[in-house]
Amino acid sequence: MDAEMNRRIERLEFLHKVAIELSAEKNMDRLVEIILDKAKHLCHADAGTLYLRTDDDHLRFAIMRTSSLQIELGGTTGKRINLPPIPLFDSQTDTPNHHNIATYSALEKKSINIPNAYSHQGFDFSGTKSFDLRNGYRSTSFLCIPLVNYQNHVVGVLQLINATNPHTGEVVPFTEDLQEFVETLAYQAAIALDNNLLLDEQKQLMESFIKLLAAAIDAKSPYTGGHCERVPVITELLAKAACDCETGPLAEFDMDDADWYQLRIAAWMHDCGKVTTPVHVMDKATKLETIYDRIHLVRTRFEIIKRDLEIAMLRELHAQPAQKTALETRLAEEIAKLDDDFEFLERANTGGEYLAPEIQERIREIGMRRFRENGIERFLLSEEEIGNLCIAKGTLTPEERLIINGHMVQTIRMLEALPWPRNLSEVPEIAGGHHEKMDGSGYPKGLYAGDMSIPARIMAIADVFEALTAQDRPYKKGKTLSETMRIMGFMKRDNHLDPDLFNLFVSSGVYRVYGEKYLPEELIDAVDEATLLAIEPQAFSAPPKEERDKRRRDFLPQYRF
Repeated sequence: MDAEMNRRIERLEFLHKVAIELSAEKNMDRLVEIILDKAKHLCHADAGTLYLRTDDDHLRFAIMRTSSLQIELGGTTGKRINLPPIPLFDSQTDTPNHHNIATYSALEKKSINIPNAYSHQGFDFSGTKSFDLRNGYRSTSFLCIPLVNYQNHVVGVLQLINATNPHTGEVVPFTEDLQEFVETLAYQAAIALDNNLLLDEQKQLMESFIKLLAAAIDAKSPYTGGHCERVPVITELLAKAACDCETGPLAEFDMDDADWYQLRIAAWMHDCGKVTTPVHVMDKATKLETIYDRIHLVRTRFEIIKRDLEIAMLRELHAQPAQKTALETRLAEEIAKLDDDFEFLERANTGGEYLAPEIQERIREIGMRRFRENGIERFLLSEEEIGNLCIAKGTLTPEERLIINGHMVQTIRMLEALPWPRNLSEVPEIAGGHHEKMDGSGYPKGLYAGDMSIPARIMAIADVFEALTAQDRPYKKGKTLSETMRIMGFMKRDNHLDPDLFNLFVSSGVYRVYGEKYLPEELIDAVDEATLLAIEPQAFSAPPKEERDKRRRDFLPQYRF
């Protein structure tokens, strides 16, 4: 009696330890492995299988073990189980599948204990016997237990085969008291599995929502939509390279599964604030574009001037018929000058890297020409149109650039408003820092390198690289790898990008791995990596910690809108 009591106490202590282990495990592959291994150990079972129920009512093989045959499939082994899922219902008649012991256990929510499969009548063991014949094995005793969660829903089935006498190794039936303990373990396992499945479903819901938001940005602007998809790719490539570093300043950097999940969420969400940015600003292809390109209005004004000149010439011709040739020649010269001026404005309307002062002065001169519209004398170009056409770089005015930059404020506000769980608490910082610069000259907070996490600095590099190489922007062409890396080399020199991470970006070949997969062949050219790695960042001094802390807390005033 004392021996029996001691065995029960030992088993209860065993179940207690298993319960703690199950509740702590978050990885599904390791979890199913723990459940099966502990159940086998409890019963001294030689073999076992754990099935998980699928959404379409099948039992999927999650893990298989047969100790005497040294078979280990599924779980953390990385070896796939090449067996089809077992249907709970007949696909033709929709009747319950009561022929298979595992499906019967799941459907009836009952434990099935079979002392000898070869003499048992009622279940189809043909597949088991075929396995035995191929492998020189004999599957004798079976214990099948459904894994039922707190909602009385079967999430899986635990099947054990061939209980053995621990002293003799003889195959024996599963005893009732062992069945009782395994059922207790199965209940604990069902709770742990259900919790993990719920967490996985929540993750899938979160990721689906995030990708839905990216799709919404895509629908609003196809240019930024592609950006939202590609930046996570570059971010993960560079983060993986950083984790692989064994020497240098990044040797201590590493990421666990939770860190990777957080980084992926942040990368997908990094531009979510663009949902608030007006499309005509975000996708502004020319300097005069708002809802439409106003260069067409300017063309109309030129046509009005041409019309008025022609009318004036005809009136003079009527008064002085002998001057026909001179008048027609003068009109042709004036119209040719107008055509030249308009073509000049068309070229100026296209954004570029630099607009010379003399070009800006000619724009102003053309704009000051007068014409009459509806009886009112007007300037050919308004002050606002002249200001747009004189934009020295790109297509955005300072006010429009502030609106574009403001998407980061909206991104941070949106992300900080969400009740992130602890494992995702750094998402706003990582996603909100990709326009910051190492010397504090970035936006929206003007952070310094030491006040930013490594993942945030990784995203800054990914964002710049994607923007420079992107093929789908209406206001510029994608740059070659050499052009892109040369520009980023300047940004390293000027302390706009983290120099250590940029050096890794170069030396690891991440830029080329991405380019060969996502860029057209004509943009993939030779890059002078040695020159890029030799660039030394300019020295700069950061302000006191108190000021830097304030920048981390507050948005700069000009972005409050």
